[in-house]
This record gives sequence, structure tokens and C-alpha cells, in this order.
Amino acid sequence: MADDITVQVNGSLADDFGDILDVNTIARAKGILVQEVDEGQPCLACTDRCPGFNLHVWRNTCQNCKCPRELHDVYNENFVNVRDRLGWKRQDDPSLQVSKEKTLREGYTWVPPGLSSQKIEEYMDQLPNHKVPRIGTPGEKYRDMQLIRQLPKQDLSIDYNKNMFEEVEKREFQIFRDLRDQVAMDIGVVKDSPVAISCYYCKGEIDVDDLVVYASKAGNEVCWHPACFACEACEELLVDLTYCYHAKHIYCERHYAETIRPRCPACDELIFSGEYTKAMDQNYHTDHLACWNCDKQLVACRYILKEEHPYCIPCYQQLFAHNCVECSKPIGPDYKDLSYKDYHWHEECFKCVSCQKSLVDQPFAPKNNAIYCADCHDENFAARCDGCQQPFKGGMKKFEYKGQQWHDNCFTCSECKQPIGNMSFIPRDELVICVPCYEANYAQRCTKCAGVINKGGIAYKGTPWHKECFTCTNCDKMLSGEKFTSRDEKPFCGDCYGQLFAKKCCRCTQPITGIGGTKFISFEERHWHSDCFVCYKCNASMVGRGFLMNGDDIVCPECGR
Repeated sequence: MADDITVQVNGSLADDFGDILDVNTIARAKGILVQEVDEGQPCLACTDRCPGFNLHVWRNTCQNCKCPRELHDVYNENFVNVRDRLGWKRQDDPSLQVSKEKTLREGYTWVPPGLSSQKIEEYMDQLPNHKVPRIGTPGEKYRDMQLIRQLPKQDLSIDYNKNMFEEVEKREFQIFRDLRDQVAMDIGVVKDSPVAISCYYCKGEIDVDDLVVYASKAGNEVCWHPACFACEACEELLVDLTYCYHAKHIYCERHYAETIRPRCPACDELIFSGEYTKAMDQNYHTDHLACWNCDKQLVACRYILKEEHPYCIPCYQQLFAHNCVECSKPIGPDYKDLSYKDYHWHEECFKCVSCQKSLVDQPFAPKNNAIYCADCHDENFAARCDGCQQPFKGGMKKFEYKGQQWHDNCFTCSECKQPIGNMSFIPRDELVICVPCYEANYAQRCTKCAGVINKGGIAYKGTPWHKECFTCTNCDKMLSGEKFTSRDEKPFCGDCYGQLFAKKCCRCTQPITGIGGTKFISFEERHWHSDCFVCYKCNASMVGRGFLMNGDDIVCPECGR
């Protein structure tokens, strides 16, 4: 809400500049200065939503869409010579004049006077491409809009001011216009620089014969790059080189005028009346500080700003006030509007639907188009622990296993009843058991060391062993991955078994272990490896053949003869 309205009193320009002005020296052209077409033109912001520009009675806006006039596709009806728009007589110096025919022949809607075709192209090449006033390009439209924006018709002639009624206002306008035209306003001149110099704006270097812009009001000692000759306030190129020089800066006419006189943002006209209204850091004609919707005057009235526009209280409530979800009444400007998503409440209506507790500055949760305090929401809708059946409140840890969920303190070992938390656990049937309890009560233990086997165990004849505990009974060699045999239910590696228990081959004297399926031959308490059972004379295999004994040796029948 805003109500910072103050009344300002203007002084007279005649009092300050009476010695400077000489209205008789100002030469002006007669006739209509401006031929702008705006009525019925489409809005460039609203597009199809606006049927066409229809000027408000006193505002500088469209009555159809409320957008400013300059946002519509306003254009100048005919070829515009800036001197004609200003109401100045043409220059006597032909070198500073350019005809419509030459301008159009060069392919532009405006060119700097006094330049050859080559120099014109050189000048245009230094401007931003979208600002070059070339016929049929965006630059043509840019110049058209800048003529309207920088040289507003209401600043140029009293005939275009709809809100100037008093003779003293008209006299002050005349003094302002003459002062501006004599002291500040002129048209820049483009020519080759006779010396090396720096740009007045960017301080960049300018070489001899470079094209530069001179402004006579600023003196012949300073000049600008063509692209630097721009308004100090809006930073736009000065249209057709028309400038105002003030306090060592160059301005477009619009912003120069605003350094001399306040401008009413409603009607876009300069204020020349003795009194005006200051509100929202802007200056208004006293009767122009009005509701944006119904035009009711707001001086000495309360109003509300919405999207930088003032509205009277009834219009604001009609257009923007929300209805309270709880009581269905509108939330007026004197009440706090508490909102969540697309829902709105009065401050006193913003409460828990279950316990009626106020939720202002309190945590809440929405459910089924209603709002609940945290406790009521948890009690009614939150998931519940499968251990204690209490709800899970916001921020609580939740442990889930096999479709069930528990509080942190409820997810415990079924043996020791201690919370498992983030520790590992082992399922057993439908129970969960912490690792220490599982190892103490259920884990397999090694047959040799009686320690818990938690990984890498070996089973032998139905008994569990640690991998490192399953060794040869005689030499303690690890048997994992090795060939072994047993004796009296005890494991032995092949070497130890052969040395301790195996029969000896009568031929090679090595043990006959049987590991790996080794075959052997026995005869009268004597034993041979299958490969060693051969004739002692010719080494022919005797396996499956008859043989003769020659003492302790065996021989084949042929050698025996």
C-alpha cells in the first residue's frame, strides 16, 4: 500500500532565463509538425488480444489493452525530415541539407547531410546493424520509433498538449521551448576529422580523416564516433543526430526535457502547472494520480500498488483480492493474505482443520485440500511402525525390511533386543539377528579350532572347517585345493599317507597310495605298481599275463626258459 503523496510547486523559467531568451531570434516553420498514425494500430505486446490502439481520454495508453502508446505499431505517415518535426526552418547552407529523393535513392529513410554515397556507407557501417535506417529492415522501424520516443510531439508544440489549460502554463511551455531551441538543442554534423583526437564518450582513438560527429553546442574541440553519439540517459543513438547539450552531456530531447521539467508518467506530458503531485518517486499532474482501472483520483486517498500501477481500494478488491478458503470471504488490503500454492487464507483462518490450532509461523501439511498441524497430520495420515504401532513423524528415521517398517529404536535384534541401526544383521526365518548374536548362537564352528566360520569354510564328512584349519594330520599342510586321503577319519596329504601307511612297490620301492586311481598288483604279500609289474629281463608288462618267479624277481615265460 502507498500513500506518500506530496504537492510540489514549480518556479518560472522566465525568472531564471529571462536575460537569455530572445524569442524573436527563433525561426520556426509553420504548419503541422507531426503526422503520426496510431489509431487502430496493433499492440506489439498484446498481439491479437488488442483490437487496435484507442487513445485514453488523458492517459498515454490504449483504452483497449492499457499498454502505452509506444508499445503499439505507431508509424510516421510520410517521409520525415527532423527539422520539419522540430518546427525549424531549413538550413540555408545546402551542404547541411539532404533531399528526400537523395535519401531514398541511397536506400535509406535518413542519411547524414553533406556526405557522398561512399561516405554515407562508411558512416552506416559503424552503426549497429539493427539500427541502420535501411529501407525495408528493422532499422527503418527503429528510426520511426526513436523519432516518436526521443522527439515526443507534446514536447515540440503546444498544440499536442491535451492537459495544458492555464495561460501561465502555455507561457511557461513557450519559454521552455525557446530556451531549449536556443541554448541546448541542435543537430550534429558528420565529417572527416581534421586531426587525431579521442572520442568524447568512449575516449577511444580517432585518426585523421575518420568520420566523426560534431555537436556545435558542445564546441568544436570535441567529437564522437558515430556509434557513440547517443543519449546519456537512455543510451540510444540520437535519432537523425538531434541532440540537446546540458551539463557537459548530450541527451535526446525527451530526457533533456526531464532534467528541466518533471514529466507526468500518466499522460507523458511535461508539467508546467504551478502545483503537481509527487507519489511513488514520480511526478504527476494533480488530477492524473488516479486508479489504473477506474480513473478515480487518488490524491488524499488510500491506494495499492499492483505491477507498478496504483489502484483504489474497491478496484483492487474486485480485481486482485482472493477469497479465503476457510471462510469464503474476500481477503481485503487490511488483512494479511497467507497463501499456499493456489489457496489463500485470512491470518486468523489459517489453522489446523482437526485441532483448530493456528498455523501461522508453524509447520503444517496439506492433505485432501485441507491443512493440518504436524501432530494431527502424523496422527491421521502418517505411516505407522510395525513394532510399536506409533506414527512416523517428520524427520524420523525409517527402516524397511520385507515390506515392514520400524522406528530406529524398534528395529532390534530378536536375541539381545538391542537396536540394530546401521549395523549388519542376518535373517533367520522371520526374525532378524545381529551379527554378534548370530555368531554366538547359530553360526557354524570349525571342527579343529571351534571358531566361528563366517566366510571361506570347508565341509568334510559332514563337519565344518576353516580353510586354513583343514590341514594334513601329520605335516599341517593346507589341503584346500590339494589331493588328500584319510586314515581313521583323519585327513592326510598324499605324501604323508604314502610314507606312513601305503604298501611299497617291490620294483621302485615307492608307496602305492591309490590317490588318483593308481592300480597295483599283489602276489604272495608282495606288491607292485601296475606300471612296475614288468619282466625283470625284457621289461615287458606282465599285467594280465602269466609269469615265473626267479627268486624275488618276476620274468616272462620266454625269458624264464
